Formats: sequence, C-alpha cells, structure tokens
Amino acid sequence: MPTLLVSIYCLFYSLLPHPFYISLTDMVYNRDKNSIEIAQKIFWDDLEVALGQVSQSKVDFLRPKDPKALNELAKNYLFAHNQIYINGNLQKIHYLGFEIEEDAAWFYMEIENVPSPKVVRIKNTILLADFPTQQNIVNFYLDKSPKSIITSRNKQEGELRY
Repeated sequence: MPTLLVSIYCLFYSLLPHPFYISLTDMVYNRDKNSIEIAQKIFWDDLEVALGQVSQSKVDFLRPKDPKALNELAKNYLFAHNQIYINGNLQKIHYLGFEIEEDAAWFYMEIENVPSPKVVRIKNTILLADFPTQQNIVNFYLDKSPKSIITSRNKQEGELRY
C-alpha cells in the first residue's frame, strides 16, 4: 500500500508545473584540445516562454513546426544570455545543437583555442527576465576540480580564480 501511495503522489506531482526555476551549466576545460566543452540543461517549457517572448510566436520544443528555425532561435537566445571571459578576454561560443531529455533540453556548445584559465568570469542570464526566482548553476571544471557560481536576477555573473 505505501508503494501505491508513493506512485500516486509521484504521478500527481509530475503533472504539476515544476515549483522551482533553475538551469544547470557544466563547463569542462579540455587541456588536450585547449577548449571548453559546455552542456547547458534548461527546462524546455520555461525556455518556450522566453523564446515565445523573443519571437512573438508560440514555441514548441516537442513538436516544432520548423526544427531549423527553433534551433536558430535557441542558439541566438543562448548567445545573448551566456558570456564567458577567460583571463579577461571575451570568448566566442560555438553552438553545436540540443536534445530533449524528459522535461529539459540539453544544449551543447564549445569554445575553441582557450588558454589555460587563471580567471574565469561567467555571465549567465538564462530566463532571468522571465522568471523572478530563476537561478542558474554554473559548474566550471579545471583538472576535474569543479568550482561553481549561481546567477540570479540580483547577481547575474560570477568570477572563479585558479
């Protein structure tokens, strides 16, 4: 009986909008390639709201009318809301694509020709204009040692020193 109650609770809870607004970004410095590999996880239903505001049209990640246009819209949004400075220099981000995983989308990006990071400044404003309680967790991995920052409306960027 307890298992049935837990199952019913989980089913009911999964039908409700998620009660928190958060994104997760993992950035890994690859010494062999002198690059930063970026994976950014964002709830797709929240991103639909933000992209709908930008495009002035309905956005649907699960059944897009024009997948290429959606990909371009997402890419432009991510470029506008992610800035990464390595040792004081703004880095050029290359967008690789995305995939849907249940209630979130994973976006993949890369920065090439990156010198060994001493100071990393990250500005992440994903969904901050759309959801007042949005928080963005950013993990930066250098030699398998992660350091993290959290951005929000009140603190849109952070700095990591190595």
